[in-house]
Amino acid sequence: MRVFLYEFVTGGGLLRSGEVPAGSLLREGSAMVAALVGDLGRLPHVDLHWMCDQRVAGESFGRGTVHFVSQAEEEAISFQRLAAQSDWTLVIAPEFDGHLVRRCELVERVGGRLLGPSLIAVRLAADKQKTIECLAKCGVATPHGRPIHPGTAIPPDFGFPAVLKPIDGAGSIGMIWIESAEHAASVTVNRCTRRLERYCPGMAASVAFLCAKTHFIDLPPCRQLIDRKAGFAYRGGQWPLEPALARRASTLAHRAVACLPPLLGYLGVDLILGTSPDGADDVVIEINPRLTTSYVGLRALSEQNLAEAILDVAMGSAVRLSFCRESLLLWADGEVQRGA
Repeated sequence: MRVFLYEFVTGGGLLRSGEVPAGSLLREGSAMVAALVGDLGRLPHVDLHWMCDQRVAGESFGRGTVHFVSQAEEEAISFQRLAAQSDWTLVIAPEFDGHLVRRCELVERVGGRLLGPSLIAVRLAADKQKTIECLAKCGVATPHGRPIHPGTAIPPDFGFPAVLKPIDGAGSIGMIWIESAEHAASVTVNRCTRRLERYCPGMAASVAFLCAKTHFIDLPPCRQLIDRKAGFAYRGGQWPLEPALARRASTLAHRAVACLPPLLGYLGVDLILGTSPDGADDVVIEINPRLTTSYVGLRALSEQNLAEAILDVAMGSAVRLSFCRESLLLWADGEVQRGA
């Protein structure tokens, strides 16, 4: 079975813009690639291929066949060729600027097969406003909010504090904390539509799922470590959640995933567990229609090869998963601390 792994930042996606891979997206992308190359590369029935931007080629993961790229045209040709020749293509890319949607579209255009949510699901979940509207129609709790178009002032009576974020954001990039109506008056929305939503206090959490065409499996929920003062930067995740919180997170996330179009592979649901013990204040923040950094922590807890489980579930095979109950702290750069 040939599997093509493509991660946008480390795989050459920035060559067209000339931007040098750096920062949180590079750290998290590198961590996910290292984890997946390690897991998929251990499977004797998998012929793994993956791409690497020559500018970040100093780190070798030692498994599979790596395809180095140094120019935008070379990256585009390699992506299309590998997607067309592979049984499965696993795409990891940020939602902003349409990167994730376009890569998934390209896989299907060349006759490849996505190891991930359907294209219609990716298009929906990549737009935070449309996602929230879809969930609200299904009765899933979400933060109060509205779209803010370029050139439109933020309503002074919206209710603050609030959060302003790109509707296609990823990695907390471009998120703005708005303390008050006075602060809102100084914020200018230009270039692209954003989503303004009421700030929901509580614990940030996430739940990952392995999806098949007919069902999905929720994985152990984790607490997300979010630094609001640093623009809601993701610092990592922590397992396990206290049982009652874990049940609340899984129940709400399961309801959210059930609202989506056809799914396959791995995806994540971000939510806030509010202060009410009965979960009345819990809300879904967004859905990530792709593999997320949480995979790095979950694979460390899994007693099975989690990448193999993703493949098995996608092909309709029965999967039994079990996880260690130890405490684990995952930092955003992929470092794992057990017993933390």
